[in-house]
Amino acid sequence: MTTRRLAAILAADMVGFSKLIGEDEAGTLAALREIRREIVNPVLAEYGGRIFKLMGDGMLAEFPSAVQALCGAIAIQEGLGKRNAEAMAGKRVEVRIGVHQGDVLVEGTDLLGDGVNIAARLEGLAEPGGICISARVHEDATGKIAVQMHDMGEQQLKNIVRPVRAYRILPHAAGARPIKTDPPVLRLPDKPSIAVLPFQNMSGDLQEEYFADGIVEDIITALSRLRWFFVIARNSSFTYKGKTVDVRQVSRDLGVRYVLKGSVRKAPGRLRITGQLIDATTGRHVWADRFDGDLSDVFELQDRMTEAVVGAIEPSLKLFEIERAKIKPTQDLDAYDLYLRALPELYLLTESGYRNAEAILRRAVDRDPSYSQAWAALTDCYGRMTSFGWIGDYTAGAALACDAGRRAVQADPQNGSALSLAAWALSIFAGQFDEAVDLANRALELHPFSAQVRTDCGWTFAYSGESDKALTHLQVARRLNPLDPRGWTTFYAMAAAHYLALRFEEAEKFARRGLEFRVSAVPLRSLAASLAQQGRINEARDVIAQLLLVQPNSTLARAKLAHFRHPWMQELWLEGLRKAGLPE
Repeated sequence: MTTRRLAAILAADMVGFSKLIGEDEAGTLAALREIRREIVNPVLAEYGGRIFKLMGDGMLAEFPSAVQALCGAIAIQEGLGKRNAEAMAGKRVEVRIGVHQGDVLVEGTDLLGDGVNIAARLEGLAEPGGICISARVHEDATGKIAVQMHDMGEQQLKNIVRPVRAYRILPHAAGARPIKTDPPVLRLPDKPSIAVLPFQNMSGDLQEEYFADGIVEDIITALSRLRWFFVIARNSSFTYKGKTVDVRQVSRDLGVRYVLKGSVRKAPGRLRITGQLIDATTGRHVWADRFDGDLSDVFELQDRMTEAVVGAIEPSLKLFEIERAKIKPTQDLDAYDLYLRALPELYLLTESGYRNAEAILRRAVDRDPSYSQAWAALTDCYGRMTSFGWIGDYTAGAALACDAGRRAVQADPQNGSALSLAAWALSIFAGQFDEAVDLANRALELHPFSAQVRTDCGWTFAYSGESDKALTHLQVARRLNPLDPRGWTTFYAMAAAHYLALRFEEAEKFARRGLEFRVSAVPLRSLAASLAQQGRINEARDVIAQLLLVQPNSTLARAKLAHFRHPWMQELWLEGLRKAGLPE
């Protein structure tokens, strides 16, 4: 019978085995047996490991924890380093080691699945005498093992669907090379990748700052519609706002090839947008242009800039795909202006900010009832206010979020952002899972490189009972938005997905990561339930006490109002909260 469990996997392989065998077959095999007997086996015994597969010059071993697996890997490399220091030239044996912790399939004494495959792929990235670990191992080992770990960025591993963040280790030991101190560099995606930095407001009026920011956001949204682009999300790009930046550093920080910089000058009745597209890996200017026009032509100016940027990066793009980037949010400039004014209020992440945004967005949709993006923003606004307990009547808040989501989709069925937010609202607040999943799948087709779309869909899939699918999209969302100050949303969703997959330790981990960004009711509930399901009741009750300070109206009765596709999911959720001591 095949079962699943979490395991820490160590994959090791000898460097240059074929060459060594060709030169001295008997001596090489004797050395391999000696290394296993005198170095590997004692290490396995010390750290609780077991070999579950031997492959000539390589092996796969399982350990009880990521920390024990990494300690074992370091001990093996240190043992080999000492052995090589005493060996004759040509008789030294070096190995590469990869370590990963993940879900595995158990078949008898054998382990299979991505948890094993990722460890094996990471081993191939390690240097001779070195170790390569995944982000999961890095998280568990940080602060527990005195060894330097250097960020290699996101790596696309063969036959692994989602990118894996990797870290390089070269232990200080006899015969080992010094640890390199190169700055961490994210691996560039295979497709054209771009970050749009905040445009400089040249209007001389700080009150117009919101307009320049809104122009940039619309350009990011338009570029994100093009599925062959890898576009860094707005919140990561805007961490550079107000700073003098080196575009080459931006390339290293965000893992992109191209950076778009620009300025906006707004005068009575007139608008000028300038832009420069730079190959940030070399500093070479690819393209620059200036666009002037009447303020009433703001959408045409944005379309022309977006088209020029796309054409500069990939001249062979088809014209009809470029046209898809020209979807106008509204023909009513007053409503558009209101929408732009609401965005900074949403980014404040406060109750007063959300209430201000609600009032502004209501004015926008009153002026233009067919304004899809404003309705989508209202969906987000009502949904967050309901989740955070800022709308006292949960049922009323849920109804407002769902109504806004449906209106956003009706106004523009091709707006991926609107579809994903509607999917999120209809799943969590209304339990309309068939409709929500359909909307989510359509949103991903229309807007595959939007961090917001991936996160919204991740929530939808998690509450629909598809935790692994949810986590795939949430991992991509983090890659698209590595510096997002609202990254807590994605971590909250990861915690929920792991909890519903019965991975309570992982759920705890991601709830805590979300709380590092922002303390709110959503991750506190996940953290309390996860701790309780692990039997850590006293810790769970401490979290419930904190939850009740943040959201005094949090009760089991309120928790029952959230929708899950399957009854067992709600029972699991309530069971954890009840064990944690959430009041009825």
